Parts: sequence; structure tokens; C-alpha cells
Amino acid sequence: MLAVAGCRGGAAPSAGTAFAPASAPGNVSGLSGSDAEGEPIASAKPIVLGFSQLGSESDWRMANTRSIQDAAKEAGIRLVFENAEQSQQKQFEAIRSFIRQKVDVIAVAPVVQSGWEPILKEVKAAGIPLIISDRSIDVQDSSLYVTFIGADFYEEGRKAGKYILDKTRDMAGPIGIAELKGTEGSSPSIERGKGFKETIASRPELAIVQSEFADFTVSKGKERMKEILKAKGQEIKVLFAHNDDMALGAIEAIEEYGLRPGKDIYIVSVDGTRKAFEMLIAGKINCVVECNPLLGPNLMQAVTEVMQGRTLPKRIVPSESVFTEQTAKKFAAERKY
Repeated sequence: MLAVAGCRGGAAPSAGTAFAPASAPGNVSGLSGSDAEGEPIASAKPIVLGFSQLGSESDWRMANTRSIQDAAKEAGIRLVFENAEQSQQKQFEAIRSFIRQKVDVIAVAPVVQSGWEPILKEVKAAGIPLIISDRSIDVQDSSLYVTFIGADFYEEGRKAGKYILDKTRDMAGPIGIAELKGTEGSSPSIERGKGFKETIASRPELAIVQSEFADFTVSKGKERMKEILKAKGQEIKVLFAHNDDMALGAIEAIEEYGLRPGKDIYIVSVDGTRKAFEMLIAGKINCVVECNPLLGPNLMQAVTEVMQGRTLPKRIVPSESVFTEQTAKKFAAERKY
């Protein structure tokens, strides 16, 4: 059965979902009857997975794509891959293409959180099980998807907030915070921001003085941080970047402004890329909250179990850590992305 790694918050996963594929049992792709002990016997026909990736905007996203492609190959699953390049409409078009191709399972890493119910109803009407990967969606009918595999973005925001509470505990206020958010309307931008804000609310001297969307990219991170420094430069003591790429861009802007990242402005970011670890070791980032992109094995195991008619938990959360300047050297060599 599917292992659920690192389910946080002390709560057990919600009730699982069993999804009967359109094919009859014993006639699903990749399975052909059972052996004497009732275990399925693999046939030559592979399971076909249609996967809609939201884009290629960051090192994290490219690592996520490689993980899915490599895991599909290792599992013997035929992957039909479509990159939406940040367009929800392109994701809808890809999903309808998957339906026409009669793939066995559809998986989606959604660009934004809202607007999914109508297209998911089309998938359900076609009898194809659907898995949500990486980013969550907002639908009233949770039966429209089998499971969501991805990080707890709210908890990531809380971890970032807890680090800042500790890092600034002896600092005199007011302490101005700049926030670089990702894609507007995306679940990581919404939930990381909420978790961070609710955590620092216990200290009134900590205040977010400017918050900007920077699309999870290095270039936009630099551009938006330059604007923030121009408007609020003397007030900014902390930067919370919702991903490493935006933090890397912001570091360039801070240095060009004449300040020292990691010293004059404390920086906490989310992801855990190799480049961010290099900045941790250099003292230019103070803390990185991990968001694991290597979801491919979890996704392929879920796809296989769905096709076997097994029940999956509604939420699968990978294990993740928090890294600081002190722990970065130990783990930097292990980074796969």
C-alpha cells in the first residue's frame, strides 16, 4: 500500500478514496489476471498517465518534472506529458486531450487554486481517476479527485514565521518585513502567506510593510525587491521569499542597494535548492524551509495503486525539513536539485 511520509500536524490522513477505473477489474492497463495468491500479474500493456505540469518557472519546478519523468520510466508507466507554461486554459486543453486519448489516469499540478470544478466533472464523467500533485485546488466536491500529493504550504509558512520570531527575539522594533509571493491565486502563495502572517501576529513589532507577487522567478524577485527597497529601504529588516528563486533575485537587489543580505536584512525562503544552500553557507540566506519537489515516486505508486482498485488517503504529504546556516554544509552535497 502507499506509504504516507511526513503527515504533519499530528492528524491522521482523511478518509481514503477508492476509484473504480473505467476498465473492469482484471482488464486495466498493466494488469492481466491474478496469480495463485491473488496478486496481479503484469502484462505487456503499460499504464498510461496523462500529466499536466503547470510550468518551468524555477529550479524547483524543473526538478519536479525530472522526478516525475524518471519515476514513470522506472515504474514502466507511459507518461503523456504536457507543460502549460503558467496557463490554466492550457491545462484544461491538456486534460481534454488526455480524455480523448483515453489515458488510464490523469494527474495535474494546478497553476492556480480556483476554477477547477467544471473540468474535473468532465474527467469524472469520462471515468478516469484524477490525482492532484504539488498544489492544492479549491473544489466543493472532493470526490472529483482521488488524492492530493504535495506539501503542507501553510505549515511551511508557519515554519518560516517561527524562525523569524526566534531570529529577531532580541531585536528592537519596529521590524519591517518585505514579502515576495509567487503566482497570484496559487495555493503556495495563499497558504504560505497565511501561515507566516498568523505565526508572526504574536509580535506586534513585526509587520509586513510591503508584499509583492514575483511569480516564483529570479528576475521578478530582483525587480520587485528593487522596488521595495526604493520605497521602504530603511524599514526592511526581514525578507520572507515564498521560494528560493525569488530570494536569489532579491539578494542581487539588496547587494546593489548597498546592504548585506543575511546581515542587514535577514532572509528566509522556501524550497531547498542547491543554489539556496550555497547562499546559506555564504551567510546571505539565514533559513530555508524545505519543499520537496521529488514527488515522482509517490505519484507513480499512487497511480499503480489506483489502477489496482486500492483505497488511497485523501492527502499525502512528503517529509520536509528546515535548514539554517549551521546545518547547510552538512546537507548541501545531498541536494539533487
